[in-house]
Amino acid sequence: MSEQLHKRNLIVREALRAAGISSDIVVLPDAAATAAAAAEAVGVDVGAIANSLVFWSDDAPLLVMTSGAHRVDTTALATRLGRDSIRRATAEQVKDATGQVIGGVAPTGHPSPLTTVVDESLAAFPEIWAAAGTPHTVFPLTFDELVRLTGGEIVAVG
Repeated sequence: MSEQLHKRNLIVREALRAAGISSDIVVLPDAAATAAAAAEAVGVDVGAIANSLVFWSDDAPLLVMTSGAHRVDTTALATRLGRDSIRRATAEQVKDATGQVIGGVAPTGHPSPLTTVVDESLAAFPEIWAAAGTPHTVFPLTFDELVRLTGGEIVAVG
């Protein structure tokens, strides 16, 4: 399987193993750059897709792991987190912060740890799926594993 994986996927897999998560990275036949496409590809409810969205807040990246069924309310989230503002990161900021491209950002495997929040609604699913570093790859994990992996704060993001 390793020969099919991009170097970004290998970095993500190493980070998963280091966190004690044994999930395999699944290579999809087509890109799954949206939650709907990822859900269809793996046969789950769109809410079980853990979108990795990078925002810019108080001069630093903020990774928001949100359910594919939700939109992030940046104004409400900034208030909950006690931040001045939260806005979408540019494609260049996403790549610089994560080493990955939009549509394939994993919750781990970044050049350095990112401040992360995890959408509390993801806890409703026994298994969730996240991108694995490229738009063609995903992996399954539990909510508790996601929180442990990212060190994220559990928050309502909508």
